[in-house]
Amino acid sequence: MINKVILVGNLGRDPEVRHFEGNSSVASFSVATSETYKDKNGERQKKTEWHNVVMWNALAGIAEQYLKKGSLVYIEGKMTTRKWQDKEGHDRYTTEVVARTMKMLGSREGGNTYTPPATATTQSVETPAAATTTETSAPVKETPVKETSAETSTEAAGDDLPF
Repeated sequence: MINKVILVGNLGRDPEVRHFEGNSSVASFSVATSETYKDKNGERQKKTEWHNVVMWNALAGIAEQYLKKGSLVYIEGKMTTRKWQDKEGHDRYTTEVVARTMKMLGSREGGNTYTPPATATTQSVETPAAATTTETSAPVKETPVKETSAETSTEAAGDDLPF
């Protein structure tokens, strides 16, 4: 089974970071992703989805230090749903993306990648301060993220085929 989420969007608020005993921490924030489409009348419409994201430990520290409302980020992780009880004892559910990888996009410094020391899972993050990359798992080929709309991607599909 595969549980993989990839998001490219803007933070809707500054990360909220909580620190726990034993040097663990968690950052939570929302990321907005948008798509543009034409409705039945041919008018452009924009639809925005909001995604709850959490980052643990080293990634949480990077988020606390470098991310802020409006930051453009690439997030890769898994979708999880937590069950909890509210003050009245009712069961509540929260669905969120647990980030394993985060890259800051659109920064002036850009291009640098930071991978924190491996723990149970591999985490990597792009930061302006880091200058090296350390691989802690099997290499994964990364491709550049290019923003396209549905209408432009279908027009160019036949022209750019490599075969």
